[in-house]
Amino acid sequence: MQWKDVSVLRDSQFQRLTGVKRNVSNNMLDAVVQYRQSRPTQRGRPPTVSLENQLLIMLMYYREYRSFLHISITYNISEAQCWRIVRKMESILPDSKIFHLPGKKKLLENSMDWEVVVIDVGESPIERPKKTTKILFGKKETTHFKDSNCRRQG
Repeated sequence: MQWKDVSVLRDSQFQRLTGVKRNVSNNMLDAVVQYRQSRPTQRGRPPTVSLENQLLIMLMYYREYRSFLHISITYNISEAQCWRIVRKMESILPDSKIFHLPGKKKLLENSMDWEVVVIDVGESPIERPKKTTKILFGKKETTHFKDSNCRRQG
């Protein structure tokens, strides 16, 4: 699934497919483009996958839990390149001011009072049938001869 195929979907279908609303994905794309423009030059070969498709690769990985092999076959790239794309997008988005999450101290400053109910069910007995050879194997119990002189005559 390429970005050009996804971009023509209705907003509800777009959100179901990618896991984010269209305006959020546009903000993500703007943050990635700004990051690219802020860097002076890029070293190495130019990427074969567009920025839109790179963002879609990351969203597919998070939304569908697809393996890198499946995504890489879809985009005709290697698994390693797919992993690098997801890692790069993971690092770019939190660095932007839009997608920066508050720190631990900010969460601890919250003035909410929590009530917690803990229920201990660790020691609940479970009734199980006794394990016998008759139940396990459907065989009748046979007697074994302990004396080697007493043998069955056939």
